[in-house]
Amino acid sequence: MRINTALAGAMSLAFAATAQAETADYSLLGDWPVKLTTDSGLELGLKGNANYDYNEFGDDRLPSGADRFVDDDAWRRQELSAFVRKPGVFDIAAGYDFKSKLWLDNFLRLSSKVGGDLRIGQFKTPVGYEESAVGSNASTFMERALPVGLMYEGRRLGVDWTYDKLPGWYINAALMSGGDLQGNNDGRTLAARVVFNPIKTDADVIHLGLSASNEKRDDDQARARVRPEAALTDVRLVDSGALGHVEAINRQGLEAIWRHGPLLVQSEYLRMGVDRYGQPDYSTDGYYIAGSWVLTGEARPYKNSGFGNLKPSRAFGAVEVAVRYSQVDLDDRGVALGGRQRDWTLGANWYIGQHFKLQANYIWADSKRRGLQLDPDIAQLRMQIYF
Repeated sequence: MRINTALAGAMSLAFAATAQAETADYSLLGDWPVKLTTDSGLELGLKGNANYDYNEFGDDRLPSGADRFVDDDAWRRQELSAFVRKPGVFDIAAGYDFKSKLWLDNFLRLSSKVGGDLRIGQFKTPVGYEESAVGSNASTFMERALPVGLMYEGRRLGVDWTYDKLPGWYINAALMSGGDLQGNNDGRTLAARVVFNPIKTDADVIHLGLSASNEKRDDDQARARVRPEAALTDVRLVDSGALGHVEAINRQGLEAIWRHGPLLVQSEYLRMGVDRYGQPDYSTDGYYIAGSWVLTGEARPYKNSGFGNLKPSRAFGAVEVAVRYSQVDLDDRGVALGGRQRDWTLGANWYIGQHFKLQANYIWADSKRRGLQLDPDIAQLRMQIYF
């Protein structure tokens, strides 16, 4: 398989760079020259994230005997962003994913020591911690948990305000209007997210969050469906089907996270309600709980209400193991029988310096929809380069 050759090449490169780090000041594993700072303090730079994935499916046969999923290896992301900023004053960002052909965060933000940050452009909607607060390069697992993938609204054009000047608090409120930069999802969204940190030290962080949004789409349509925590397939085991006559889509989220040194435990509950005119309303919900342990002792950094990637303290890198349980319920009798799904995921991550990461996930999926039960096993591998 092509993925085997690529993985072997990545690992050879990592070992070579590790050896180089012991004999030279510059290394592929250290800081890369992707940012320039002028004498006036103006910063100009690039950010990138490239993922190459392999997905293999087992126990996925239908009663007819046909396989439902197809094994695949392909690029998952090819993200590149540019930025110009004066810390504490303003920043401008422009980003694009060359794999999915989608615009990423593209905005102008003005910062004030008193009034907080005001941003205009395209950016993430704030309901769903794993998507809204954690970058795609810093996820513990290869894909977001089932309820996050199901209910996350995506990026939209709009304006938002962020305030983090009160000790222990992070507040974000947004008004999104006009769809997105692809010209899709026309409508209006009001959203807000509030995070409280009763404890926030180098050793311990407790994170409690609450978020909500109200979306009104111009097409009066809605649909709830999600991939089985594997991105290289378009198959959905659960799907509400198209819902018409939609007046509003309301989303709510609860977040609870505890980091104690190398231990990280997090959970989210998400709910989506679809208000319809002339038709019964529809609702769906789900949750996940996950834990990770860094065997080499490092702790994930916490900034702007989210946890980032590990920075290894050893030449051979940092090693992390993780487990997650997630479930969603798309059945709402009288409206839609979208099905129910539960996933168990085991994960392992190897952080090789500051810019390379190898990930492995194994998923046991359990789904039932309209009497059809399908329980595939999914093996996943990822090579990641980020800066």
